[in-house]
Amino acid sequence: MSQQYHIPVLLSETITSLQIKKGGTYVDCTFGGGGHSKAILSVLGETGRLLVFDQDADARQNVPEDPRISFFQYNFRHVQRILRLHNIDAVDGILADLGVSSHQFDEAGRGFSTRFNDALLDMRMDQRQELTAANIIETFSEQSLHKLFEQYGEVTNAKTLAKTIIQQRQLTPVKTVHEFRTAVASAVKGNPNKYFAQVFQALRIVVNDEMGALEELLRQLPSLLKKGGRAAIITFHSIEDRLVKNFFRSGGFDEAVPDSLFGTRPENPFILITKKPILPSAIEIRENPRSRSAKLRVAERK
Repeated sequence: MSQQYHIPVLLSETITSLQIKKGGTYVDCTFGGGGHSKAILSVLGETGRLLVFDQDADARQNVPEDPRISFFQYNFRHVQRILRLHNIDAVDGILADLGVSSHQFDEAGRGFSTRFNDALLDMRMDQRQELTAANIIETFSEQSLHKLFEQYGEVTNAKTLAKTIIQQRQLTPVKTVHEFRTAVASAVKGNPNKYFAQVFQALRIVVNDEMGALEELLRQLPSLLKKGGRAAIITFHSIEDRLVKNFFRSGGFDEAVPDSLFGTRPENPFILITKKPILPSAIEIRENPRSRSAKLRVAERK
């Protein structure tokens, strides 16, 4: 089931980059189909430990029968809190694959894909939360819609799209993929498939507060990692990648202000392992086209 659920991207590159110690403790923030976790377990020794997180309840079915692994159905923004509850102060390595799993795209009822016309506009990775993509379409202001499509989908005519949504939702319900595509047909620019992929990406990011969760995870890394511990993060679009790149390079999101007395800047807690991101090979892209936009960045705790 797990192989069909999701094909792990940049698998060997990620495992190599983590430099796994036999008796180490590791965290997989995005368990999904368990492909990366299975590879980590194959390198870990008997005393090694792997803690895995996934807010999607469907992922639990992929957890192997292995005493070294513990599954937590939580968003990875809660990693530090959960680890402390289990008396773990710091770990040897952390992995996060920020892509949506193939399972989520391929399950019509989840509403992640533009392929299923009758699917509800859902897009929740965690079915326990209330906000759905349909809620956003129904209730967000024109200004908020404009901002989210521009910022998270890089939609060229975000303002026109937002205005069209406001006009159409007053005339007809917009709850399914088909109803949405029909409602905004007049606003579509260029290749419709590419256009709707950008629009759906923006909606998904907001539904799941993906940027907020990623920022929270990154802020926790310096205190979560042991000295010499590594963080490996796989991104799939430029917004995520920029966030990870800048954080690894500076150790924070706020511009470093020099000390007023000595003019020194706060030290970056990371050593950059990948000056440029690691990309999938041509063979991997051919075998798994969904890997084509993946970028792996790795940093080590000083």
